[in-house]
Amino acid sequence: MLVNLKEILKTAENSGSAVGAFNTPNLECLNAVICAAEKLQIPVIISHAELHEPVSPLRIIGPIMVAAAEKSDVAVCVHLDHCESFDYMKDALDIGFTGVMYDGSALPFDQNLRNTIKAVELSKRYSCGVEAELGALASRESGHSHSGENVPVYTDPDEAKKFCSETGIDAFAPSFGTAHGIYKSKPKLDFGLLEKISRKTKLPLVMHGGSGVSEDDYRKGIEVGLRKINYYSYMSRAGMLAVKQTLENGDVTFFHDLALAAELAMRDDAEKAMKVFAGIG
Repeated sequence: MLVNLKEILKTAENSGSAVGAFNTPNLECLNAVICAAEKLQIPVIISHAELHEPVSPLRIIGPIMVAAAEKSDVAVCVHLDHCESFDYMKDALDIGFTGVMYDGSALPFDQNLRNTIKAVELSKRYSCGVEAELGALASRESGHSHSGENVPVYTDPDEAKKFCSETGIDAFAPSFGTAHGIYKSKPKLDFGLLEKISRKTKLPLVMHGGSGVSEDDYRKGIEVGLRKINYYSYMSRAGMLAVKQTLENGDVTFFHDLALAAELAMRDDAEKAMKVFAGIG
């Protein structure tokens, strides 16, 4: 069942949980995430990041994502992640995406604010929910660091309040110590800052760089307002390790055997993450 970003986050808010948002740049990722959500019978967000365009073009994977959401027996939001281009955003909206994240986090505050307002105006024409980001994670979505330094730029709570109030967004992604990609050391998350931002913005908060965070830290974040947790890198790595193990175990004749091994491993990894986010078990 295809649902709006705002709707799926309201469900998470009412249950005091978080919904997982998983990038699905190919069919194996998509099948893994949808099957895990259907097994657990919980809502889920499937996402396409603009940087994955070379991996799988939006015009190809986007309609497949929307069709999978419509046919699912659980609530599914189809979300555009880390979009910096309004033309690309409109393409996703025309395809039928029900959530978009405009990413102006690398821009000066005023420019980010103005651009985010434009993103909201565009998206509301399609009854689509909007997420935006203020501050900067230690690394970009690609995993590369800002200016060669692996240091996050933490979100200021007062700026967050102004930003959320003036843009009219539906979900807010602050920087509080996470990073995209594979963590080289345990992340140090500022939950006090996250709680302040939650109180001031009164919006569902989003954790970017959610892969690799401990279960305890997930729970702490959810307690103080996280309602959407982005998760991809470690799920994707689980698929890669399964392929590697399959090749090491013996002769493989067909590529689809490798693809299936990756899909099943990613399904298991996504299911474990979903259980934590939803407070199951």
